[in-house]
Amino acid sequence: MLQDEILESIIPDNPPQQKRHPSLGSGEGFHGIVGKSAAILEIFSRIETVATRDVNVCIYGESGTGKELIARAIHAAGPRRHRPFITLDCAAIPEGLMESHLFGHVRGAFTGAVDHREGLFSLAHTGTLFADEICELSLLLQKKLLRVIPTHEFLKVGGTRPIHSNIRLITATNKDPRKEVKNGTFREDLYYRIGVVMIEVPPLRERKGDIPLLVDYCLRKFSVAYNKPIRGIARDAMERLMAFPWPGNVRQLQNLIEQAVLFSGGETLTVGDVFTDDRPSMPPSLQLELGLSLSEVERRYLIRTLQQVHGNRTEAAKILGISLRGLHYKLKSYQQVLRVTNARGGLNS
Repeated sequence: MLQDEILESIIPDNPPQQKRHPSLGSGEGFHGIVGKSAAILEIFSRIETVATRDVNVCIYGESGTGKELIARAIHAAGPRRHRPFITLDCAAIPEGLMESHLFGHVRGAFTGAVDHREGLFSLAHTGTLFADEICELSLLLQKKLLRVIPTHEFLKVGGTRPIHSNIRLITATNKDPRKEVKNGTFREDLYYRIGVVMIEVPPLRERKGDIPLLVDYCLRKFSVAYNKPIRGIARDAMERLMAFPWPGNVRQLQNLIEQAVLFSGGETLTVGDVFTDDRPSMPPSLQLELGLSLSEVERRYLIRTLQQVHGNRTEAAKILGISLRGLHYKLKSYQQVLRVTNARGGLNS
């Protein structure tokens, strides 16, 4: 239970005007990023510093922390704001198609190449290419990308004429790229190319003071979207939100508030609206002893959630408020999750 004085600062009867970062504007956050914690204010400052300079930026943080939002903020605050912002999901494209996806191909370059195709480097010309989950690229593609970054020149698959593309490259990963370098799965020279500036995004559990602002932002956003007259959230509901570990980070919080607004019938969200048992908003409570690391708490939470849904990964991802791809990454990181859950009935896609 939070102390009364803390609660009063979180949801006062007549909330005072917040002291905002100079670029926060009218309460919609800094280019859509909401928060006032020291870590988030530092990210705001770094965005402002790098936005007008064409340095390569790598954004590192857990799934659901808002890495793409930061990339879009950098693009929107810089001189390329009116040019294309092209997103590449490095984990979603099969390795055999990735080179063509990046650089394009000429007709007849391979079986099925019946026409010329422009790649993302061409489509992002004069704008920004955002490569999400960069650590998922194969070593072969990493080598090809390494040669393109400094020259901004590439060849289409099957092509012979160098093509120049004036792009800004921003990358993101939910893996620690330094550990991937040590493990031999990510090239050290590419790491230094993409990470001239590193921006590390803290998980929500490490900036819980931002939760009231995020809740308020989501309430206003979804109340308008669903035409619901919701004015606030009950104290005990906020208290539980503050105590929750948020394995799915901001994305999970946003999904939870959106569902609560959608199903609520009153002007104030109650504990029952937010934590109803009628829909998969939260996994069951988990009793934990002191002394556990945060990674161990998350591992146990994943196990408990998967057990609750009988190993259905899609349902577990929905409950945790993360993407299915994000859940797969976490399962890779915690191989013991697979062993324990398989022993209790297996994992279903």
